[in-house]
Amino acid sequence: MAVEYPLQPWRFDSAELLDALVTSVFVLDAEARVDYLNAAAQTLIGLGRNQALGRRLVDIARGAELLLPLFERVRVAGESVVQRELSWPVPGGGDRILDCAVSQVVFGADALRVATPGIATPRVLVEIEDITQHRRLTRDNALLAQVGGSRLMVRQLAHEIKNPLGGLRGAAQLLERELPGPSLREYTRIIISEADRLAGLLDSMLGPGRPPAKQHVNVHELLERVYQLLRNEAPAGVAIARDYDPSLPPLSVDPNHIIQAMLNLGRNALQSLAAGHVAAPRLILRTRAATGVSIGARRHRVVATIEFEDNGPGVPAAIRDTIFYPLVSGRSDGTGLGLGIAQDLVSRHGGLIEFDSVPGRTIFTILLPLDAP
Repeated sequence: MAVEYPLQPWRFDSAELLDALVTSVFVLDAEARVDYLNAAAQTLIGLGRNQALGRRLVDIARGAELLLPLFERVRVAGESVVQRELSWPVPGGGDRILDCAVSQVVFGADALRVATPGIATPRVLVEIEDITQHRRLTRDNALLAQVGGSRLMVRQLAHEIKNPLGGLRGAAQLLERELPGPSLREYTRIIISEADRLAGLLDSMLGPGRPPAKQHVNVHELLERVYQLLRNEAPAGVAIARDYDPSLPPLSVDPNHIIQAMLNLGRNALQSLAAGHVAAPRLILRTRAATGVSIGARRHRVVATIEFEDNGPGVPAAIRDTIFYPLVSGRSDGTGLGLGIAQDLVSRHGGLIEFDSVPGRTIFTILLPLDAP
């Protein structure tokens, strides 16, 4: 005979339940002082519960002043307000992208263990969801989708360039025979070397799905070559600095592909600086290692980041979503092909080019997966 057990109601502590959420939850009084915050909220502002209770949110959290207009609307009118994609500075530097919902609620004397309990006391509930990673994945997928659209045009362009490139190399060889001294021949050797490199690059781009000719190389050797070329091309007054991480292990890449991608990014930065009339124009070449980075749908344990940071006017807002498409350019004399070609070349290595731009600080970053040791 089966024994029936009476069903017991599920009992839980509301504060413990809220501490288990990944959404940050604040409860504020009429003066915007913190009456309650869950574990995720403590992580967001970098303070423990005892340090935060009873203090105004704007006094303990950078960026919280952005919530004050929402707080006043809710407190005065009693309406619920939602703010999407709010940029919130976090402890340790950087910003997070947050969705915020603010509403008015009434809690009893013991609800949520508030710091100043009262019976049926109105409070303002602030819910904050961190969508930084979701937004980044969405943006990465959009960038990867642009690669397919630009690849066909890149191949067509490579075919058109290959023939005059051969004539350029031949002319440099003839010129070298006529030059009187070895110091002048150094320049023709640079022309011939670059023509050979570009010919090899075009051959690989014209091939139907041909994989890159990968080698294990020190990325800083490639960057040094790019640095020398950029320094020769830089307008007068532009400073080019290097900030390398010497601990980066060798990368398995096609050197010609990556050099060309880096050159395109560097030249774009120089052209932006020249056109932006910056008082003290500066370009920084930087390398770092980053952990736990997702590129598209794949998450990598470690990736190498190669940054090109300039203090120019930034990427125009009108082209930020389409900047890697062919023929899209922020300059009237631009071809709109350099970034598309660079993105295509990097994507062949399982990598991606991202950018972050505000006036005075633009960073284009090449992400390349590192081989497992």
